Amino acid sequence: MILRTRLLPLALGLLLALGACSTLRLGTTPQPETWAWEQPATTALARAFRPPDGASSGALPLVAGQDALGVRVALAERAQHTLDLQYYIVRDDATTRVLMARVLAAARRGVRVRLLVDDLDALGKDLDLSTLASAGPVQVRLFNPFATRGRFGPGHVLELLADSKRLNRRMHNKLWVADNAVAVVGGRNLGNEYFDAADGVNFADLDLLLSGSAVPAISASFDAYWNSAWAVPVQALLREPHPGPQAQREFEGLLATQERSFRASDYASAWRARDIGPGLLDTQAALVPAEAQVFHDPPSKVAAGDDPGSTMPVLAARIQPLLAAARSELLLVSPYLIPSDEGLRTLAALVRRGVRVRVLTNSLASAEMLPMGHAGYSRHRAALARAGVELHELRPAADATPRWRNPARWSGGTLHTKAFAIDRRHVVVGSMNLDPRSRDTNTEIALLLDSPALGQTLGQLFDEAAHPARSWRVRWIEPADGVAHLQWQSEERGLVVHTDHEPQAGLWRRALSRLLRAIAPEELL
Repeated sequence: MILRTRLLPLALGLLLALGACSTLRLGTTPQPETWAWEQPATTALARAFRPPDGASSGALPLVAGQDALGVRVALAERAQHTLDLQYYIVRDDATTRVLMARVLAAARRGVRVRLLVDDLDALGKDLDLSTLASAGPVQVRLFNPFATRGRFGPGHVLELLADSKRLNRRMHNKLWVADNAVAVVGGRNLGNEYFDAADGVNFADLDLLLSGSAVPAISASFDAYWNSAWAVPVQALLREPHPGPQAQREFEGLLATQERSFRASDYASAWRARDIGPGLLDTQAALVPAEAQVFHDPPSKVAAGDDPGSTMPVLAARIQPLLAAARSELLLVSPYLIPSDEGLRTLAALVRRGVRVRVLTNSLASAEMLPMGHAGYSRHRAALARAGVELHELRPAADATPRWRNPARWSGGTLHTKAFAIDRRHVVVGSMNLDPRSRDTNTEIALLLDSPALGQTLGQLFDEAAHPARSWRVRWIEPADGVAHLQWQSEERGLVVHTDHEPQAGLWRRALSRLLRAIAPEELL
């Protein structure tokens, strides 16, 4: 007891010191403001990607992971002036190193490169990021950084406890912009699992390539984050000297070696056969017309307190009325589905006035990498089903065949797409999940597009993924002589099958889900 009494003031002092240190670090490092390229219309990319006649923007959905990787590579290779990259996660793996090799090459030939990464995933990767920054020159900033560096450990836990109001709030935006003329926005981070290149579980995801008048608005959102006090140059956070010429040469040599190894893989052979990279400048005919708006949360959202009403959820506030305005059909695709009370009332009201509301999300079996989110969803599943919402839960892959061999659909793996379609005409694609963290805590970006062509494409993808052979339909069953309960229905070899418990999930996994559902705070899911 005496030891605890003596240590308590010391521990509290340490927590306060860490909190003060992390707070004071923001805004104290000189950060010259820079802005997007001011003449995008003069670039080769703008000429190659002119929107279809009569449309202010052109869009190309990127469903296959290989296509999403190839487009990013091609934009890095063809950029003449600027590359602006903003991501929540940047893995240290094969596809990321291929991308960074092309980004570094662009910087070498005079393209200004700005890379903004949320610091939660960047912890422990400072050496690579700082080497990239000094070797390029690539400008690298970390958003909402921790004061403690290195791999996540006890020091970061203490810092989180001392400054949780800030450090629990993360930058979840994801975009890749070349010459302020062409942008890629969607659900993908940078990493093997987002491009169907992982050895284990891959994500079924969606990006949009966008050209035209919406791109400067996307760039403006990047500039707002890049020039904010929350974006700190990576060099200012290092405890060690900046990497020297030898470290730079070793880093570039490693990139080159891994790129050669990647090129020899079966995945890369299939990627080259799709010709999405080399043929990018010839894809103008594939662009569909769209009228696009850009919504994004302000970077200052991370400064809000614990009160959800103070978080300035700009994006969520703009999207909610759009969903409520559906007339005949609302399609919602989200890996995390944890509706608010208002959201549940909105969906129930739509069903009552005759709108078909359909949801595609992860099953417990396919949520192998996202168990916490599924636990939150399971709290609301019965209420959604009772309200008449059609729930479809993605089944995991039936075999071990790599997704990139049949990539153009949401099947197998873990769902990571964030997309909504309203009456198969108005489409929302971006980084935002349908959960409390996206609504109230993290920053997000989304595109709203008026495009019947994109609406039909998203609808077809939904219909394919919701097929009983690929997803379970979850229904609320009220038998005349039994207890009301949820039931999962699917199709096996052409026959309808059903079960009254989470399918393809073992006893231990179901028990863990029930435990998380009982104890995990919903705002942290």
